[in-house]
Amino acid sequence: MLRSKIAGIGMYLPETVVKNDDLAHVMETNDAWIQERTGIQERRYARKHEETTTTLAAKAAVIAIERAGITKEQVDFIIFATLSPDYYFPGCGVLLQRELGITKTEIGALDIRNQCSGFLYALSIADQFVKTGMYKNILVVGAEMHSMGLDFTTRGRNVTVIFGDGAGAVIVQPTSSKTRGIITTKLHSDGTYAEKLAYINPGSHGGYHAKKMNDATDFGFPDPDTYGGVFLTQHMMDNAQTYPNMEGQFVFKLAVQKFPEVIKEALAEAKLTPADIDMLIPHQANLRIAQFVQKTLRLRDDQVWNNIQRYGNTTAASVPIALCEAWEAGKIKEGDLVCLAAFGSGFTWGSALLRW
Repeated sequence: MLRSKIAGIGMYLPETVVKNDDLAHVMETNDAWIQERTGIQERRYARKHEETTTTLAAKAAVIAIERAGITKEQVDFIIFATLSPDYYFPGCGVLLQRELGITKTEIGALDIRNQCSGFLYALSIADQFVKTGMYKNILVVGAEMHSMGLDFTTRGRNVTVIFGDGAGAVIVQPTSSKTRGIITTKLHSDGTYAEKLAYINPGSHGGYHAKKMNDATDFGFPDPDTYGGVFLTQHMMDNAQTYPNMEGQFVFKLAVQKFPEVIKEALAEAKLTPADIDMLIPHQANLRIAQFVQKTLRLRDDQVWNNIQRYGNTTAASVPIALCEAWEAGKIKEGDLVCLAAFGSGFTWGSALLRW
């Protein structure tokens, strides 16, 4: 059976740098408070009304395509992971196809909505398509423009200070090499506590989940009849339901449990150990999470790549951005064992093990 490999990789970060002190001008926060809790010093914001999730993705994709040694017209499938699409529908996959100017080939485009682990889900799908011989040049993208939908008030600071904009892309191709390529991918989810990290509205739940969760647990949702389901109401505005919400401590505790588990699962299948990892690329959710995982797996500093300090959490884009940056810095070389891992809203999590 064929194996798949990452043949080209690219990333794009917007030019505007937003430091912690910049956020202190619009909400009650400060640099020390943010760094202590997240490790973040600054993040990037795209130009509103000039850049979109799709345009960020296109810039990363062009680099990945060139590095793979192919033309845009040779891409035969697109997989796009994001939680911040240009439109509610259609998805960004077809918009990226149009942005790249390759609509004449009428290739398929698939959108992935798995938030922080979206890129790993997308990579796993690409791996399967290549292994079966269905496609030969799959463009896999993770891109986010969080800055368009954050609550820039003190009420929203616990979430807003974390996120940044950016995009990463790879070209996945078949390889006949028995020593290179993707070794395995592992994907998991558990929707029990989905509302612990969620963007509740706009949505089409019509009050269903609010009613169901009130009956089962105490999430504190109001009676759905009082806020009208899909319609924007004063209750939604007053309770910040039109912005992302997160119970940080709950997410942290679950993340530090699932991250090591899914990494060890992939290693066990390959009959390898954490000591065999040359580079771990964790989803850049929180520097404290990454440090906890590093300590749990007993990895050295040079075995883990973190860039959340400079870019914040770019969700689906964070893994490909970090992977690209580590490769560009010469920290990933041919033959290295690379492990990718992510955990996020849903909750969903996953890992990928590959030989570069």
